[in-house]
Amino acid sequence: MLHLDNGFDLRPARVEDAATIALWMAQPHIQRWWHQDWSVERWVEELSTQSAGEHSIPCVVAVDSEDFGYVELYRVRHDRLAEYYASDEHDWGVHVAIGEVTRDGRGLGRRLLRALSDALLGADPDCRRVVAEPDIDNTQSVRAFAAAGFVRQGELQLPDKTALLMVRTRTVEA
Repeated sequence: MLHLDNGFDLRPARVEDAATIALWMAQPHIQRWWHQDWSVERWVEELSTQSAGEHSIPCVVAVDSEDFGYVELYRVRHDRLAEYYASDEHDWGVHVAIGEVTRDGRGLGRRLLRALSDALLGADPDCRRVVAEPDIDNTQSVRAFAAAGFVRQGELQLPDKTALLMVRTRTVEA
């Protein structure tokens, strides 16, 4: 378990979390953007695959000892995103889904994104930036990233969406 600023706790997702993650991913506010409203069995497979590889680290995040969301931390160099911008070998990427409906839309996302990016930048002295690529139409997500200090770097046409490249650097740009 990793304790982050703002009272967040982050831990690697386990196969035992698959049912909860499947429930979260089926929520309309997440399914619309993630398109991963999979069965519990498919999530068991996904978590096992991610945990065994180098691409990403699936995590469950909690606040006040209550699990409320799913996070994927990934090295951009291992992701398709590296093909779409001038990535650095040490860039970290982040995906966040706030699954508990009662926690959505209350400013938790921006606080979590700031705490996550602070932790990644603090833990890896070679990392100069943390990136995200929310769908350009996901205004709630774009606003949360911006409020957490991520700066818009332009549009990316990815295979499944038009995204905004958003970057948080060590020295947050205004």
